[in-house]
Amino acid sequence: MEPDNLTRVSEFLLLGLSEEPELQPCIFGLFLSMYLITLFGNLLIILAVSSDLRLHTPMYFFLSNLSLVDICFTSTTIPKMLVNIQTQSKVITYEGCITQIYFFILFSVLDDFLLTVMAYDRFVAICHPLHYTGIINPRLCGLLVLVSWIVSALVSLLESIMLMSLSFCTDLEIPHFTCELNQMIKLACSDTFLTNMVMYFAVVLLGGVPLAGILYSYSKIVSSIHGMSSAQGKYKAFSTCASHLLVVSLFYSTSLGVYLSSAATHTSQSSAVASVLYSVVTPMLNPFIYSLRNKDIKRALQRFSGMVTIKGTIVLRLKIFP
Repeated sequence: MEPDNLTRVSEFLLLGLSEEPELQPCIFGLFLSMYLITLFGNLLIILAVSSDLRLHTPMYFFLSNLSLVDICFTSTTIPKMLVNIQTQSKVITYEGCITQIYFFILFSVLDDFLLTVMAYDRFVAICHPLHYTGIINPRLCGLLVLVSWIVSALVSLLESIMLMSLSFCTDLEIPHFTCELNQMIKLACSDTFLTNMVMYFAVVLLGGVPLAGILYSYSKIVSSIHGMSSAQGKYKAFSTCASHLLVVSLFYSTSLGVYLSSAATHTSQSSAVASVLYSVVTPMLNPFIYSLRNKDIKRALQRFSGMVTIKGTIVLRLKIFP
């Protein structure tokens, strides 16, 4: 590429899911609704776990962390998309794009790690119940979450630095609703071999190893449940990990769908639509999966809503009768 064709990039254009003007209000309303459901649903999980002492266990500690990450995950991309639709602008600055990619990778990798840690927690609880409290202690729980944050931050920092080393041409249109790493690399004019290798290696390593760990944990869990003589014991053991297994299936099926659809169709539009399932729909459904299939969460939410109602009534009476 000739040097004259290179430019100092100051901004990119996010083309979004559709460029049809008549579809923009529908897209805005749909994504605003999904974002608010994700925000309040995951926030309720966090408040329910923190307000109920009976839920101060490793399983719910990891669940509240997953809910926090899901809130941050969707907040990385959706607000900017909504602002662009509302202002009828497609612009995002170079710095904003790099920042968005950094946090998008950070929270997606964190999601992956936390789901793996939760699978390990269920493996120990079901396969080694007598040693559970000794193995999954508060110190280990905090250490696992801390290591997950540190590794995720380092991976996203590496990917961001590799992206910042690239030069871009005058074609700065991103056919996506967010600054997606793969789409950004395609816009680069400089050599992208090393950046692509780092990206693919990170996907294989950070996707394959946790998935292998989850599959191993559940193979042991299934074997342990199969060996139980009591039907009630089998049901109780399975019910404790059913919600997590459903979330894992949803997370990996949608994330793999992004890459498979992109590879199969070779169109950016199909990749953008598929990524909606991965980055928006999955975090929105997680609170419903855990709350609808978990009696402890249901009871905690009921108690929390009761506490809020009582406090609201007391405050209202104090205002009326000072």
